[in-house]
Amino acid sequence: MEIFSTLLQILSQTLEIYSLILIIRVLLSWFPNLDWSNPVLSSVSSITDPYLNAFRGIIPPIGGLDLSAILAFIVLNLMQQLLNTASLTFIAGSMY
Repeated sequence: MEIFSTLLQILSQTLEIYSLILIIRVLLSWFPNLDWSNPVLSSVSSITDPYLNAFRGIIPPIGGLDLSAILAFIVLNLMQQLLNTASLTFIAGSMY
């Protein structure tokens, strides 16, 4: 059970890192003159755009603003919380 708890913690930390990359992607989208062919920017885009595109189909842009990232962050945060809760549950369960 300890291994499973550790795996859940690793997944949670991975989602936390992904959240940071997603924040960077959203902030970079505010600068329209960026060269997205730059390898670093292209990598950030290729990592985050598939996830963001899933939510762009749910929430269309309103007045030119893409609000789908808000829903994407909420879902990511919920997944992180579920993983943390499950990890703590397994840790508490293994103590008895």
